[in-house]
Amino acid sequence: MPYIKTRDGTDLYVKDWGAGRPVILTHGWPLNADSWDAQAMALADAGFRAIAYDRRGFGRSGQPWSGYDYDTLADDLADVMEAAGADSDATIVGFSMGGGEIARYMSRHGGKGVIAAGLVASVVPYMLKTDDNTDGVPDDTFAQMRQGLVEDRPKFLRHTFIPGFYGVGTFSHPVSDDVVEWSVGMALLAGLKSTLACLDAFAYTDFRPDLAAFRVPTLIVHGTGDATVPIDTSARAAAVGIPGSQLVEYDGAPHGLNVTHSDRLSQDLITFLGR
Repeated sequence: MPYIKTRDGTDLYVKDWGAGRPVILTHGWPLNADSWDAQAMALADAGFRAIAYDRRGFGRSGQPWSGYDYDTLADDLADVMEAAGADSDATIVGFSMGGGEIARYMSRHGGKGVIAAGLVASVVPYMLKTDDNTDGVPDDTFAQMRQGLVEDRPKFLRHTFIPGFYGVGTFSHPVSDDVVEWSVGMALLAGLKSTLACLDAFAYTDFRPDLAAFRVPTLIVHGTGDATVPIDTSARAAAVGIPGSQLVEYDGAPHGLNVTHSDRLSQDLITFLGR
């Protein structure tokens, strides 16, 4: 490493910090592994091996034309775990879109080598508003996101999506402008094709059938003020569907709680891993 080659020949950039029991971290859309840096450092300092990688099409990884469905993304996770020798006693933790990779890995790969799981501000189990998912996000919202990305991606990310990600508003500034710019920079490293394809993947993939595959201790963390992935359609529903899971709600926290509540999240992960 820092690169591994997946079963379909895509190069994935991998960050491997520390030594000890492995914790594999999958990142949110449209960022990359650097978004996990604070937690990865805390985990490594606490005696764990923190492994974070750039999803295909994002960051420093390859940008193939295809493979942005969750079956392929789960296979990528499996390939990272195998290449890193972290496929026997691993904890896998997914943020936002990355939660879908965790869920699909658990069902598609039978949770091979996983002893615990985490879903942080995750899209699991189903984002889209439908007749049987009334707390979901209307399809019009995803259409508007697509339009913004196609018409002026830097403007959409800088002035609409990333500020909302962190709960930045007229009277609310939980992060600095520098954090916003840093996040936009990460997002613009991704390809347009992968950005759009992964938007469709997390918007329209129904993970409700995957929940029964979680047969390990599972930590679910979500902010009650998350306007990007509303808590009722995600964390609260996931907690009902995953037997024995632990739901921790951060009162008022936005989607990007890995930054706005960085220290708390790091400590909650370390405490969970030490159980």
